[in-house]
Amino acid sequence: MTDESSSSQHFEAHITIAYADITALDHLASNTSLSRQKLKKAMSNGAVWLESSIGTQRLRRAKKILAVNDLLHLYYDEVIQNTEPEDALLIADEGEYSIWNKPYGMYSQGTKWGDQCTLHRYAEKHLQPQRPAFPVHRLDRAASGLMILAHSKTMAATFSTLFKDRRIQKQYRAVVEGKLDNISLPYVISSDIDDKPAVSSIISLEKHGDNTIVTIEIKTGRKHQIRKHLSELGYPIVGDRLYGSGKSEENLQLQSNYLKFNCPLTDETQEHSLD
Repeated sequence: MTDESSSSQHFEAHITIAYADITALDHLASNTSLSRQKLKKAMSNGAVWLESSIGTQRLRRAKKILAVNDLLHLYYDEVIQNTEPEDALLIADEGEYSIWNKPYGMYSQGTKWGDQCTLHRYAEKHLQPQRPAFPVHRLDRAASGLMILAHSKTMAATFSTLFKDRRIQKQYRAVVEGKLDNISLPYVISSDIDDKPAVSSIISLEKHGDNTIVTIEIKTGRKHQIRKHLSELGYPIVGDRLYGSGKSEENLQLQSNYLKFNCPLTDETQEHSLD
């Protein structure tokens, strides 16, 4: 049984498996109007999900044989499927985890419509030797800079604990509109975001023409925290489409530029920075 909706360029298909012994690709081809080539690409790009007795997860194997009463979900968007990710830069490969410079426009996490434009999927395709990759923190799509990926669920849990316990020092660099020179450093911004406490601290200032480069640390990790706090201060980040003045056509000038932590493998200090 199939439930398919919307247009051929953007639609969902939900297929209940009524009989076994044929592949996932065969089921999709029999129940949608897409070509097998497009379906294979959609599977590779993370737009197909399998709901079975063991849970729900992305299905990339076109030749997988499904069981009766399994549910196959396809979330197809032509624009998303044809979007190619920018190249990310590998900073350090420590085997069980790696450090990357994520470019502007690349996602930290995927959606049900696909994950080919995410950093972790890029890493899975480009790291040698190949291995799974798990995001352990987030960075806005419009921001760039340093990110950590774990290469096992155990290491992902370890880094989640390090972030939760605030044992990873992070700094961000932003170019803000206007000359910000009337504050004493460090300058703490502590206004709630979405009714939750949020604390940011400006630790350095540098003139940048008519604008200012600020270095900022955050004590909490609320969504768009730095962008909201700087905008509330009256100095929005250059290129901020959501919280800015609309004066600039540049990309968001926000970068995660510094990470420092003790390596969970060796306990040696890891320190990474971007110029």
